[in-house]
Amino acid sequence: MVVDDHELFRSGLRRLLENEAGMTVVADARRGAEAVQRARELRPDVVVLDVNMPDMNGIDATRGILQASPATAVIMLTISDAGDDVLNAVLAGASGYLLKDAPLPEIISAIRAAGAGESMIAPRVAGGLLDRLRDHGPDTPAASVAPELSEREVEVLTLLVAGYDNVGIGSHVHLSASTIKHHVSSILDKLGVDNRIQAAVLAVRRGLVDERASDEERRARR
Repeated sequence: MVVDDHELFRSGLRRLLENEAGMTVVADARRGAEAVQRARELRPDVVVLDVNMPDMNGIDATRGILQASPATAVIMLTISDAGDDVLNAVLAGASGYLLKDAPLPEIISAIRAAGAGESMIAPRVAGGLLDRLRDHGPDTPAASVAPELSEREVEVLTLLVAGYDNVGIGSHVHLSASTIKHHVSSILDKLGVDNRIQAAVLAVRRGLVDERASDEERRARR
């Protein structure tokens, strides 16, 4: 489902997803409240949602959509690269955050990733999100809240925070992408979060990973 209050953008994106990517767009909506209602009725696999809408903003709509249809993945597609919007979207449960100037193949990849239970965040805002979290420091001492992650899971989580996908993580630790997917699922379960982006946020907030290692890995990707 595509949700945006600008009719031209909404209809254009729907047409591109259907014609260029062969996706089935079950509905589109122009307002947040309408999106929540349609999600409750249709249970779409993925919702592509703008942050800025007139009656209910995308952050609140994300919460409503996930409450109405917990199995749905939400991707924010917006012009806003504001740190607060990115952080609030992630905390609301969004599985991805892209900017509207992203090329169509990137948008399509993000939708497919979300439908497969993965996450994607625009590189332009990813670093700013984690930097913003670091500025505030960990919420609580790591030792008092750290889940029982194995040594391998901490290694995988560190690479996840650095922005690697399963294939990239696997190449670093010499394991298959399917094995990494199993480790990531275990990490999400232990952290009590829904997706990789939330796991990265929580890891930084709680100081669960070596931030210097994450920074070095992130620089290595550039």
